[in-house]
Amino acid sequence: MGDWFQHTIIATGRLPLFCFFVTLIVAFIATRINVRLIRAKVGWFRNVSVGEMHIHHVVFGVVLMLVGGVTGLIVPPGGQAGHAVAACVFGVGSALVLDEFALILHLHDVYWEEEGRTSVDAVFIAVAVTGLLLIGLRPLTWEYATPFVNPAALITANLVLAVITLLKGKIWTGMAGLFMPPMLLVGALRLARPGSPWAHWFFARRSPRKMARALRREERWRRPVIRAKIAFQEFLSGRHDLPSTRRGRRHT
Repeated sequence: MGDWFQHTIIATGRLPLFCFFVTLIVAFIATRINVRLIRAKVGWFRNVSVGEMHIHHVVFGVVLMLVGGVTGLIVPPGGQAGHAVAACVFGVGSALVLDEFALILHLHDVYWEEEGRTSVDAVFIAVAVTGLLLIGLRPLTWEYATPFVNPAALITANLVLAVITLLKGKIWTGMAGLFMPPMLLVGALRLARPGSPWAHWFFARRSPRKMARALRREERWRRPVIRAKIAFQEFLSGRHDLPSTRRGRRHT
């Protein structure tokens, strides 16, 4: 294990990225444990408030991200230790910010509402992308280029396919495809999800048959996967079971 860590992480200069990856996961889990204990009103776990103002942990996350980012910029080059410390601080801050990504997106406290699952999705995407970077994959690389294919043209084609895939509602395929371009071709060619912008623009009214086929595929294949994903996410993060509403503050 020691030799693997030395050759794969330290020797390749990925120690700061590894530290960011680990602290992002640990800080997210610790944050979720904390807010679930606050929600359950266990012991001394309480919200942080100043007078009547509740201080969301995204505030602390922004501060830590600034501290970690600036520290990474001013640490002298030549060693990984200083950058690793900065990456740890940045990882903790990122976890706190992404854990309240839904609040930033909706400009409203939807932490335990259905929309709050967006925060968990954001953390999962960040962890997945960082993990791919950690094992050596790079987004939009021109490793697939040949003497007959211009690298810039290949990257442009990958970006176009990624945009189409994302517009078709295939977020995970689009994100993973940035690192594994063949996935983008599959995602761009396959039928769009029924609730996606692509479906709305191109066959919601023009092609009812395609929309019906997309709905059948969504119900048969996608829904079970989504239910399994939600069950796993809520096992880690707690149940987002409050009714969707824009009234009141329900955050822990």
